[in-house]
Amino acid sequence: MKAAFGLPWSARYKVALGIADAITYLHNGTEQCVVHRDIKPSNILLSSKKIPKLCDVGLATWTAAPSVPFLCKTVKGTFGYLAPEYFQHGKISDKTDVYAFGVVLLELITGRKPIEPRRSSGKENLVVWAKPLLDRGIEAIEGCLILGCTRKNLVYMEQMIRAAAACVINEESRRPSMEEIVTILKGGERGLEPRTFSSRKTNTILSGMIDSYTQLQQTKSEMKCHLDLAMLGVTDFEDDDHLYER
Repeated sequence: MKAAFGLPWSARYKVALGIADAITYLHNGTEQCVVHRDIKPSNILLSSKKIPKLCDVGLATWTAAPSVPFLCKTVKGTFGYLAPEYFQHGKISDKTDVYAFGVVLLELITGRKPIEPRRSSGKENLVVWAKPLLDRGIEAIEGCLILGCTRKNLVYMEQMIRAAAACVINEESRRPSMEEIVTILKGGERGLEPRTFSSRKTNTILSGMIDSYTQLQQTKSEMKCHLDLAMLGVTDFEDDDHLYER
């Protein structure tokens, strides 16, 4: 998938919703819950009509059912997209994919990569960088995101940011399922009615929209561990999985 800034907001939203539907099918559309484990833009193909296809299931595994985790001794995947519980403890569930999808959403929103070692201190990690900016409200990002956006595009942006905020919650048990993420992307919120959009109150709406980012707190040691390892340039572990407690 090309850089997000090469896509109009309508296409970014179409990609987000299409991939969310694909992941939902993996988690709920078969007898067992399939966990992709490597959701990232390079594993998303776009047709000429900007229809997204999720590919490369080489790292895919399964769990007995959604939200039923198991442990693996070898962590595989791409740094920057790994959920904290998987990266640190080898714990895998459908929520592993939910977190990775949240990072992809942040890429679609900002046009940034998840790890950029050449950026100044504190800005190398997309999730770590995005949270305090979004906590400050829309004024922190309006210069690069809001300028020139139509009312419809602001709705797309609102729904994508709300979904991303929910996806990258640090605690795995508090992340919504992909079915709930699809609901958020379509304008609802985990079973709630869609909120009324007011173009005159963009600042208030988007600030409220990102309140859930306050749930994304990570300890400094967790963030440093994640970032330090990512900076080593290591992307994959080659050893076979050794699974237990499945």
